[in-house]
Amino acid sequence: MNTNDIKILLVDDEPDILEIVGYNLKSEGYQVFTANNGAEGVKLAKKITPHLILLDIMMPEMDGIEACEKIRKIKSLENVIISFLTARGEDYSQVAGFDAGADDYITKPIKPKVLVSKVKSLLRRLKTETAEDTTTKIGDILINREEYVVFKAGKKITLPRKEFELFSLLTSKPGKVFKRETILDNVWGNEVVVGGRTIDVHIRKLREKIGDDYFKTVKGVGYKFVLESAEK
Repeated sequence: MNTNDIKILLVDDEPDILEIVGYNLKSEGYQVFTANNGAEGVKLAKKITPHLILLDIMMPEMDGIEACEKIRKIKSLENVIISFLTARGEDYSQVAGFDAGADDYITKPIKPKVLVSKVKSLLRRLKTETAEDTTTKIGDILINREEYVVFKAGKKITLPRKEFELFSLLTSKPGKVFKRETILDNVWGNEVVVGGRTIDVHIRKLREKIGDDYFKTVKGVGYKFVLESAEK
């Protein structure tokens, strides 16, 4: 996909952010759309179906958390990449953001070049996978990488992009222990800075949706997907 085909929606109530960030992204060739509150952002997202949404948390009318939750409920926007762009760096707001369905979290202020680099890193996952690599079956679990959905015993489970990529990584080698550094590098990329609780939050969400017994914590090391214990 060419850069000029990619649509980015920037939602922030600060005019300076809209102007500066918008300018730098347009300079890279992206199509940039802006909204100054969450309600307007949701409405615009429905209209343009962006590839990436950069979403502030603290906004009037509708905050970013609520906007993210609403966007994730829209069928046509299930797979859009959502990254919060906010000055708040506390753990609880990061956890709330991921619980709402966000894929990433970028703290401002941020240098324009660094932001552009992070955006490029986020957009790398838009690369189309070949048809033969889009589905994998493990036990009674079917993973469809093209649609970002999981079927467990025939029941469809739709996962936000980051949860799906983490699940896809762990199930690529059942029984293998994936170190936390390996997970961060493969799922978030070395250009994206995330908090220490990020992996734990996503594992918790996967346990809630797919089953607690499938995911084993190896204390001080990382996580692994265990099919056998889940089927006992």
